[in-house]
Amino acid sequence: MDMESADTEPTSLNCGNNMVVKTYPLGMVGTNNGIAENEGDSGLEPYVGLEFDTAEEARDYYNSYATRTGFKVRTGQLYRSRTDGTVSSRRFVCSKEGFQLNSRTGCPAFIRVQRRDTGKWVLDQIQKEHNHDLGGHIEEAQTTPRPSVQQRAPAPTKLGISVPHRPKMKVVDEADKGRSCPSGVISFKRFKGAEDSDGQTQPKATEPYAGLEFNSANEACQFYQAYAEVVGFRVRIGQLFRSKVDGSITSRRFVCSKEGFQHPSRMGCGAYMRIKRQDSGGWIVDRLNKDHNHDLEPGKKNAGMKKITDDVTGGLDSVDLIELNDLSNHISSTRENTIGKEWYPVLLDYFQSKQAEDMGFFYAIELDSNGSCMSIFWADSRSRFACSQFGDAVVFDTSYRKGDYSVPFATFIGFNHHRQPVLLGGALVADESKEAFSWLFQTWLRAMSGRRPRSMVADQDLPIQQAVAQVFPGTHHRFSAWQIRSKERENLRSFPNEFKYEYEKCLYQSQTTVEFDTMWSSLVNKYGLRDNMWLREIYEKREKWVPAYLRASFFGGIHVDGTFDPFYGTSLNSLTSLREFISRYEQGLEQRREEERKEDFNSYNLQPFLQTKEPVEEQCRRLYTLTIFRIFQSELAQSYNYLGLKTYEEGAISRFLVRKCGNENEKHAVTFSASNLNASCSCQMFEYEGLLCRHILKVFNLLDIRELPSRYILHRWTKNAEFGFVRDVESGVTSPDLKALMIWSLREAASKYIEFGTSSLEKYKLAYEIMREGGKKLCWQR
Repeated sequence: MDMESADTEPTSLNCGNNMVVKTYPLGMVGTNNGIAENEGDSGLEPYVGLEFDTAEEARDYYNSYATRTGFKVRTGQLYRSRTDGTVSSRRFVCSKEGFQLNSRTGCPAFIRVQRRDTGKWVLDQIQKEHNHDLGGHIEEAQTTPRPSVQQRAPAPTKLGISVPHRPKMKVVDEADKGRSCPSGVISFKRFKGAEDSDGQTQPKATEPYAGLEFNSANEACQFYQAYAEVVGFRVRIGQLFRSKVDGSITSRRFVCSKEGFQHPSRMGCGAYMRIKRQDSGGWIVDRLNKDHNHDLEPGKKNAGMKKITDDVTGGLDSVDLIELNDLSNHISSTRENTIGKEWYPVLLDYFQSKQAEDMGFFYAIELDSNGSCMSIFWADSRSRFACSQFGDAVVFDTSYRKGDYSVPFATFIGFNHHRQPVLLGGALVADESKEAFSWLFQTWLRAMSGRRPRSMVADQDLPIQQAVAQVFPGTHHRFSAWQIRSKERENLRSFPNEFKYEYEKCLYQSQTTVEFDTMWSSLVNKYGLRDNMWLREIYEKREKWVPAYLRASFFGGIHVDGTFDPFYGTSLNSLTSLREFISRYEQGLEQRREEERKEDFNSYNLQPFLQTKEPVEEQCRRLYTLTIFRIFQSELAQSYNYLGLKTYEEGAISRFLVRKCGNENEKHAVTFSASNLNASCSCQMFEYEGLLCRHILKVFNLLDIRELPSRYILHRWTKNAEFGFVRDVESGVTSPDLKALMIWSLREAASKYIEFGTSSLEKYKLAYEIMREGGKKLCWQR
């Protein structure tokens, strides 16, 4: 399936009394030619695998099912292919989904249909359970794909707010699809009004309504300012949305000055007017909310608004919303925001409550040039301390971009001494711009005392690549495996199976960069693909995704193919509401940390059996965690299946050829220095994973080296990894950073005393006595 990007469809299928619609009896659906039987499908319970000829047929079927069951249907998200922009899947939801209106309950019921290569639409996701009472048999008007509209005088209409769920995608609704507005189109007539400072006549303030038409966006802004002055509020210019085709502005929002929470004077007022550009060049009001949550002051001047002028694209130029005439200077003022404004007050309240109980809790909010909230980052003290231990190899996980998430929630993930994922910070990403990712990376770096990772796994999109290069110079950026695999499926779909087999062999069986380059050149020549643009592009970036090029950098805990499970699994997905987000976030985090505590306990209290009599095995059992020791033990056992032959010696330097018994093709070169006991292998396992490979262990055995040199036992893999920062005292760590590390470390140790000390009265007495005796040694003053 192609990579997808999500748009948001209208919030209701009920178009009011001004629309003439066609209805069908149960068991019948509309087609382009009129009425046709649906072969009885509408009488079936929905199930995964149910097929339809069109998405509209699926919607009509779900409408019929909803009518029988006792609920109403809205059209939810659609997803588009990033290849050609065509719609690849659609969601139809219960009308009570979400919380934008008081009548909605956040109902999770929905179906999703996906377009197959055959052109059929298949139901691939379903949730039948509702969280509200069902109303039995409901007669609901079902719209045909193109409803007819009567041109009547419109009544004032309040429309719900729709927030875009995916970056860089404008909000789309029925008007985007070429459908008429339910209230018809009414031309805006100019009345004699006040003149502005330039002598232009301002339109007389009338009540705004959906369907009101303007000649220009500037005219709409002047109208809304005049209306606001009469009603008693001030206006700010809100979001704009651009076409992905040509970059032109397609819609604009004008909001109450008290919208948002970025300033003490603001109170999250929801009043706004949105206009959409028509094919004719005019602009029409398509969304509106006239309700304010504060007192109004009729006659209030909008003196604070800067003068706005039309530009060549019919847009606006102001201090609040700057055109992209100079992209480098004004990009921060025109960025979209995919985070619903209702998220900010909820998360800020959560952050403040966390700070009250966790002195090390850190959060930051990105503000644009207007002071509006954009991206958000946060990390508790445990995550910040974990970064001092395991922040050398980091995954910036943006799984929300796969299309299964409604919230742009990203995580920074490290891997602990048990190879378990640990949270190093969470974020909501406002958009997919270089500015957003640069701010996020800089903020994470500040929260983690400036400790840059040695390696980082992140997506390959250009804004992310640019942000990583800017904020983390010297860090090896590795492309996300899910994105590489998706691009491979997309671009290699038409290639023969023989090519795909040789492609995989070249990718995963080449041991060195020279071997990979040779096999790749042979492959593209054999199939005549020298001019294939995609293959050429990915080859130029081979150091960021080809295993042979990655082995020289440390990626502890991340599999060679780059795959890993998201930290939160499926607990945070497209069905997660704002009300559930924080509780699920906390539950998932606590579950992961409980798993880490169990592994800590096992590593200190359980001893694995030894498989050899080698002192090196006993040494590593004593130092490593259980998980890491088992990996080392496996390499040690495998080393007995290899033969080592010295091929070169000059002074203290020796070289060995190590090959597997019975397999002439599996061989590696090991270089050893007797002066400092340094060893390196062509497989580069130690460089990549921080653990010695079977080939070096074989050479150590031949040379009668019975214990591993200390440099080959990374502290991050030991049972005492939590005290790893102590080594930094001698490496020039600054005093403030050292103090922060000591605070986090002592707090972590104290939390374990509290956890075990409160499990019983006896353990409480013991823990208290230990701390009291320790206090005497620290000379506590009473």
